[in-house]
Amino acid sequence: MKICILGAGALGSAIGGTLAEAGSEVYLINRREEYVNNINTKGLVLRNGTTDRTVKVQARTDCTGIGPVDLIIVLVKSFHTKEAIANAGELIGDQTIIMSLQNGLGNEEALAEVVGKEHLLGGKTYVGGVMLSPGHVLAGTKNKYTYIGELDGVISDRVTRVADVFSKAGLSTVVSHNIIGVIWDKLLINVATGALSGITRLPYGGLYNVPEIRDCAFEAILEGIAVAKANGVVLVTEDPEEIWLKAAEGLPAEFKTSILQSLEKGSITEIDDINGTIVRWGEKYNISTPVNRLLVAGIKGIEYRIKNYGEKA
Repeated sequence: MKICILGAGALGSAIGGTLAEAGSEVYLINRREEYVNNINTKGLVLRNGTTDRTVKVQARTDCTGIGPVDLIIVLVKSFHTKEAIANAGELIGDQTIIMSLQNGLGNEEALAEVVGKEHLLGGKTYVGGVMLSPGHVLAGTKNKYTYIGELDGVISDRVTRVADVFSKAGLSTVVSHNIIGVIWDKLLINVATGALSGITRLPYGGLYNVPEIRDCAFEAILEGIAVAKANGVVLVTEDPEEIWLKAAEGLPAEFKTSILQSLEKGSITEIDDINGTIVRWGEKYNISTPVNRLLVAGIKGIEYRIKNYGEKA
């Protein structure tokens, strides 16, 4: 399968490298020239546990010259979704499948506005990645599931085909008839850990050793569950402890959430599309979300400090 990872940071590199290793023709799109040059000259280095392996894969700073692909996996930050897919026109043929594995809610709607809903699959992954250096990625793929599905719940030939490619590459993949519910389930996991990791600067090894952090995460999750139920979403679980534990399942102690990784790079985060989503939907349904509101404020404060005082997290 010819696959393009649009926004190949740590997670995109982990997924794209794994697919390339299994025989797919994979293109990693990343705007950083150092990342692209390292991969094209030295290969992509994936670390699982303490073992490194080098994978041959193609990297580009843009989509020029690639031509139509079978599958585009969108992994840019949510606030760049429309711009990224609009600049990827030459990748999109009549049969091209476009699948978001991004954080937060609303990515499918943003993509549909540009390319039409007929190209889209929904998806969420529990695979993790940390960029150790440009082109060297800590890949958390073992026992981490990816869920994909048609937005209308139909089990189609194309979604089955994509799942087969992922699974044969060692990326355990499940076809879901309730992908909207799965997207909310993953949102709750990000709600649980993302902002708290960013505020405390703790990777998972530390984050999960502080009882007060766990308690705060539970409250944030419960707010999210209330909002989801008010929206008629069918969740896999409504147990905050199960969600909290699932967030770290199979990931190393040094794993960092995407919010913490963004702050450490001096970048803005996707907080508006994670905890901010819970706040906005809570307002819509008149549900109080004070914990998520406070977590948003904390991350916004750190972003302000970085922008105005030149400090990184």
